[in-house]
Amino acid sequence: MSSKKVLLLLLLFSGVKFIYAMPPLEEGKAIFSSRCAACHNVNKTLTGPALAGVDQRRSIDWIIKFVRSSQTLVKNGDKDAVAIFNQFNNIPMPDHPDLTEENIKSIVEYIRSEAKTVSENKAPFAKPGKLVPPYKPLSLEKDYHFFLIYLALVVLLIMVLLVAVKVRSISSKSIG
Repeated sequence: MSSKKVLLLLLLFSGVKFIYAMPPLEEGKAIFSSRCAACHNVNKTLTGPALAGVDQRRSIDWIIKFVRSSQTLVKNGDKDAVAIFNQFNNIPMPDHPDLTEENIKSIVEYIRSEAKTVSENKAPFAKPGKLVPPYKPLSLEKDYHFFLIYLALVVLLIMVLLVAVKVRSISSKSIG
């Protein structure tokens, strides 16, 4: 095979990678779901710490080193790594040496986007004084027509039952 064909194939295959590569946010979500979600949540503490705001608490270089090998940082005496290790019952975080810098940055980007999503969505009970109950209580003054219709239906039901009893007594006298 000529060198031109090899070069063309190489360019073709490298171009396919760029066409089919996932956007960083989707890639971060996929990696987080498969590798991190068992121990971490963006907003809640699980086996590991909640990760919302991690990019504000630590530098991206520190995060990359910690994700790749947290125990290396602990053994080297990094005060933040040691504090996290001690805070979470000396449970070591698994090493992820196969993750690239871009993989870890996309995970951080996903965490950042999820933290914003949750903070923007306030709970519906944040201001309970402004909530409208799902029912409207009845009042005699405002809903008198409802009470009149209800009373008329009760009277009609009683009359139908009385007529039914009378018909039955007449039919039993005529048979007997």
